[in-house]
Amino acid sequence: MRFTAIIEKDENGMYIGQIEEVPAAISQGQTLEELKENLQDALELIFAVNREEVETNYQGKIFFREKISMP
Repeated sequence: MRFTAIIEKDENGMYIGQIEEVPAAISQGQTLEELKENLQDALELIFAVNREEVETNYQGKIFFREKISMP
């Protein structure tokens, strides 16, 4: 799956970015490469927290997982 980063450069020269498909994923970096790494970390953290929340919601229930892909 690929994501779209919306990036701007602030008045101090820092790059600020947000993932269009996951608006809560916001970060910054001194370089574009640092920003991209920080955005990936933000996505991973959001996904981990979401997985924990979902697992808590399904605790004690019978369920199954199915992998899906986006084109």
